[in-house]
Amino acid sequence: MKLLYCAIDQVVPGSVGGSVHVQAVAEGLARLGHDVHVATGIAGPLPTGPVWHQLGTPFSRPHLRLLRMRAVASLAGTVRPHVIMERYHNFGGEGVLAARRLGVPAVLEVNAPVVDYRGSAKHTLDRALLGQPLRRWREWQCRHADLIVTPLVRILPPFVPASRVLEIEWGADTESFRQDVTGPTPFTRKPGDVVLVFAGAFRPWHGAVHLVRAMRLLRERGHANVMAVMIGAGPELERVRAESAGLDSVVFTGAVAHGVMPACLAAADIGIAPFDVAAHKPLQLGFYWSPLKVFEYMAAGLPVVAPDVDRLRHIVRHEREGLLYDSSMADGLANAIEALLDPARRAALGRAARERAESEFSWAAHCRRLEQAIAAVVSGGGRPACAS
Repeated sequence: MKLLYCAIDQVVPGSVGGSVHVQAVAEGLARLGHDVHVATGIAGPLPTGPVWHQLGTPFSRPHLRLLRMRAVASLAGTVRPHVIMERYHNFGGEGVLAARRLGVPAVLEVNAPVVDYRGSAKHTLDRALLGQPLRRWREWQCRHADLIVTPLVRILPPFVPASRVLEIEWGADTESFRQDVTGPTPFTRKPGDVVLVFAGAFRPWHGAVHLVRAMRLLRERGHANVMAVMIGAGPELERVRAESAGLDSVVFTGAVAHGVMPACLAAADIGIAPFDVAAHKPLQLGFYWSPLKVFEYMAAGLPVVAPDVDRLRHIVRHEREGLLYDSSMADGLANAIEALLDPARRAALGRAARERAESEFSWAAHCRRLEQAIAAVVSGGGRPACAS
């Protein structure tokens, strides 16, 4: 099967979730024997397998994606794919348009809400415009997609039938992320340390500040051997640094290349995902992320500590692959970390996390299910199986 994957608002290779996702899906489908062409921004050398086409957004602005619709249509006319898959954006649709022009099926990957949440500024603006063009365009993309791939069906318009939806988690590279990986890391652990790791883009809803506050509580309780490694950069970084004043056990590495992350996680003991759902209004619709960091923690054999919210309960089962805490309690995160200072308990949960990542949350598993659903659409029959 020949497939054109349009993800022109992403840049690969990269360390952010979207970049990692696009590269992993393209490579995974190519490994399954498909002829995969990818239209995306390119920032450096890429591995062989897929065919990469440099076609980023104008001025690196995703909101201008549709200005590339003729270029995407031209590429599609040259490649002549059996199917076109597009990574959804409010102002996208160039892949779906190209599929209609060629008369081939369109697959839409939806990672962010198509529907508006209560109080959305976008919704208010749209209502002020004649005919709500923003909503109508988003819904047009969904109406003309033959298959929609998403981690949470609730972020789709209610008119989309279940027969056109594949509800599926994203994943981790379980070959690269393992417990036995070695290599240089941007931090040093001392004998006897228990290393907590947070990896993220330091946005308010990533909750990094809550880990620093938990570290302060753990220090007050006498746990001097606990170390927190904060990997990444973003708008909240300086606030989190300020919150950590006086805590020499909190280390900030800055952003690191994704290829360094396996060694970083292998050198840690507990993966922390302190999401703050109240800090991101779209999460009123539900926890629609399929969190890359959590899958990579699990693949690395780390027990995961995360807040007890809807979909995270499915990914990290309490007392099985990690611990979930009540985020309404000021000491909830600290208590969960304290409960994992027992090495035997950490080891048992970490083994279970690795096993589940291999069986359910690998990119290989994701791509096999995606392949089956796309093949059914291309052949004109079949119904994609939904995973709850």
